[in-house]
Order: sequence, then structure tokens, then C-alpha cells
Amino acid sequence: SGSSPTQYGLRMILADAGIGSNGCYEKDVTGLAANLCGAPPNIAPTIQPSGLAMPCSLAVAERSPTLRSDWSRSESRSNSQSSRSSNGSRCSQKKEGASSSTAAADIVTEVLQLGNDGVALLSSPRLLEKIARTSEAKVAMMPNGILQMTGSLMQCRRAKKYAGIVTNPRFGPHFVAHDLDDEDLTVLTIPMDVVGYVQGRDGSVLQRIEDEWCTIMMFVDTDLSRPQRLAIFGTVRGRRGSELKVLSAAETKSPGLFHSIRDDVIYRDVYKDDSGSWGTDTMTFKGEAETGDKMGEISYALGKQGSTRQKLQRSSGCIVQYVGMVAVCSGTRVERTRAREYMKWLFQQLEGPVYVDDWQVRDDCTVMDIPSDCIGYITGNKRATLSIIEEEWGTLMFFMSEAHEKGRGRGSSEMLAIFGPERARRGSELKVMSGIETKSPGFFTRGLREKRAEKPGFATDRLVFRDDELSYALGKEGVTRKKLENASGAILQYVGNFAFIAGDLVERRRCTEFIHWLLQQRRGIVTIGDISHRNDVMEAHIPAQCKGWVTGN
Repeated sequence: SGSSPTQYGLRMILADAGIGSNGCYEKDVTGLAANLCGAPPNIAPTIQPSGLAMPCSLAVAERSPTLRSDWSRSESRSNSQSSRSSNGSRCSQKKEGASSSTAAADIVTEVLQLGNDGVALLSSPRLLEKIARTSEAKVAMMPNGILQMTGSLMQCRRAKKYAGIVTNPRFGPHFVAHDLDDEDLTVLTIPMDVVGYVQGRDGSVLQRIEDEWCTIMMFVDTDLSRPQRLAIFGTVRGRRGSELKVLSAAETKSPGLFHSIRDDVIYRDVYKDDSGSWGTDTMTFKGEAETGDKMGEISYALGKQGSTRQKLQRSSGCIVQYVGMVAVCSGTRVERTRAREYMKWLFQQLEGPVYVDDWQVRDDCTVMDIPSDCIGYITGNKRATLSIIEEEWGTLMFFMSEAHEKGRGRGSSEMLAIFGPERARRGSELKVMSGIETKSPGFFTRGLREKRAEKPGFATDRLVFRDDELSYALGKEGVTRKKLENASGAILQYVGNFAFIAGDLVERRRCTEFIHWLLQQRRGIVTIGDISHRNDVMEAHIPAQCKGWVTGN
């Protein structure tokens, strides 16, 4: 291939180490390879197992054994393309996380003097909250029209910028993306016949997207007879989530829009996150002609009212959005890998049992043994019960069995696999345990004792209730349990006569304390001696004649 022996040897070493065309490599390794091979550092070659280099600008396809569509993974391209996309969003070699550090030594307080119009607009708590969430700074309106911002230098700078933007949402031809981009801006050009659909009545659609992804969005042009530029301010993840949501809506009204800007979307903000592995994978679903189904693969991947897509997104931690017939997944390398795997298993369930070979060593999986006589109770009619648990906790759940396994007799069990973040998996697991214990008393609690973990990280404590205490701590339709859970921040679930409390050490101790106070109220008034050392309480003084009115019947 014309390479020197040193270059060829390096490529063979990297290939032997498993660094191939699947894109799973580290930036420092490929940067070194690029330098030694004489390539620009931002165009590191992808090394195939054969030892031949392939330009990174080529998308790499991965075939799923069940899903009839291919994933393409694109994580970098030439510097001339990625330095600035055609729609105005700049890229930078600096990670966004570095600019938003809030170490104690970097925290500052800045103020901004507002005019009368600005004070009138920012008197809305919603606008202040939006500025605070997007900039990640603490924002407060002070007397005399002063806006106070507390955070890192970059957070305060962004908060000040956002305050100016929301008070002057239309820039017209004077809007220059370069001047406003602090690594927090994405600009999309929307066809003029789609603008109303994307914006919604009185901006309602954009507001919902802003609330979901913690961004600030606005159309910046004043000439309504031309395509409009949509500016999106926020973090890498927030901007990408908002961008894909807008493109999904726009594609339904203007088919082909995504295809015309596909490269700009896919390669935007590559590596610009704390992990240094941010990227985007895409897959085109097969249609009716290929699958024989009226809606093709996308109907199953979407689910009722988008429930399946949301389940994949929450459980994997990856942004999953469908733009036309294209599935777009953005996130870190780990998140995108999980999203691809979860979608593959989802489609495999259509053809038979699914078994995950490496479930014992995965850090995103919990497996439970479910008694055969409880499977129907846990699954529910048309999988309704499992779907409710998945929706509540943001997990992916399915029964797992190998293809050669046949039906089992009475007294046997089946494996229920739960995928997602640790806290979500534990919440789902405890919910299932509670249901099984109701159906088959003693299955989990027989021989169980109280337990209190002392480690500061995520763990689970157990408390034993007496029968009369359990009903009081549960409340009507579980209202009291949910109140304790929400107030403490811990996961609280009752399994038989046991209260399982999951969370970090502070959350577990707080929840235990709240339960004790609750039970003490049955015997009289609860008095808390000193609250000065607590950060989870606010004291309010109520006049004696108003106590009954505040308490209620």
C-alpha cells in the first residue's frame, strides 16, 4: 500500500489490539497513530483487522442478526468540515464540560442591570428558571432591576447572554452565530412553510421542547418570506435532543429536509462532551416492501404514542429520535452501544426467545428469577404491568430464555432481565418483588432480617413493620409511601412486611428517619429538637388560630 514498515507495523499492532472498523477506539491512541503515520491529528485513520487504513469520513455499517436494517456510526470527519457547519454552529477541540466546571474556587457572582422592558419580561418565574437551567447558573432577580447570577465564569457569561436574548428574541439580519456561540449554540434553517408547525400555537411546541431538554430556542429572522433560522442554546446533549425533536417534526411536513443536512447533523459536536466519545449513529428502517408490514420496522420501534422509543432512550441514556425513516442515536460511545443492543433485542423478541449471553458481566443488567405461577401476574394483560414499571422507572424489561429451552413445569422459574441505570433497575426490581410477594407470600421475605448498610454509595437498607404499622405507612393507594419516597429522595418499596430503602447513605438515613417520625405521630406529637444542622427542612410559624385551616380535615 506504499506505507513504510513502521506505519504498517503500527497498524498491525492496533489491529491485533482489536481496534478495527467498528469505531471503538480511544482518541489518544488514534491521535498517536495519525501522527506517526503522517496524517493530520484530526483525521486519524480507522484500522481494519486486515491492517489497511480506511478514512474516518466513511460511515461504518453494522448488521444486526434480526433487525433488517444497518447501523452506521460516524464519529469524525475532516477539520474543514467539522470546524463550522454550513448552518452556523461552531465546533471546538475543547470539551464542553471543561468550560462549565463549578469548582468552589471558580464560583463567582455577577450582576446585570436591566431596563424597564427587561425587568417586565424577566419578572416571569418561568423565564428565570429557563435561563438558570440552560446556563446551569443560579439566577435571581434583585431589587432595582438587577439580575444576579452565581456560578462559574462561563455559566455567568451564558446566563448574561441568555438574559439579553430572551428580552430581544428577534435579531433579523444582525444575528451572527459566531458572535453568540460559546460552544453552546446550534442553528437550524427551517423552510418557511414548516415554521408554524414547528413553533406551534403561541410557541407551545418550542416551549415543550425547551422544558424537556433544558434549552432556549427561538427563530431569529424577521423576514418571514424566507426560510427561518432557529437558534438553540444549551449543552451538547440538550441541543442535540432539541434539534432532533425539531427535525422529526419538520420531516413530516417537508420530507427530504433531513437528508439535505444529514452530514451536518451527524458530525456536529463530535467528541464535545466530558467523556470525549460523543457521536451519532444512524439506521434507516425498512419499509413495507421489505418487511411486508404496513408501517415497516418503524411502527414497532416507535410503539404506542412513542412509548417504545422513549423506553429505549431512557434505559440506554442515549438520545433516540426517529426522523422520517431514520433512527438517530446521539450520546457517548457506551450509550450508543447500549441503544443499538436494546433495539436489536427488541426486534429479536418478534421472532422468538431472547437470551443475552454476557448478562452476568454487564453493568447495566439485573436478572431476577420469577416463579412460573407469578409470571402472568407480573406481566399483566398484553404486557400492561411490565410496561407501567418500565415507564415509571425508565428501564427495558423482558423475560430471557435460550431458544432450546421448552416450557417448564410447576415450581419452576423464568429469568426476568432488567436493563438501565442502577437506580432505575433497583426501583423496577423492588416493584416486581413487591408484586410477587403479594401473589406468593414469603417468596422473598422468608428468613429475611433487618439490614442497615453503612457504605456511602448506592445500597439498600431493610426495616421490618408490624402489621398495623405497614398499613399506616402505606396509606390509601400507596400515597403515604410515595410521599416518603419523594421527600427523602430514596427508593422506598414495601415487600411483604419489609420496607426496602435504596439510595445513597444520606437518602437512606433520611428516609428511615421520616418513617420513624411518621410512626411516632400515631402516639402523639413529634418534636424535632434542632434543625439548624439540617439542609432538608424549612421552618414556618403558623398562628394557633390558623393551624386547623392549614392542616385540613
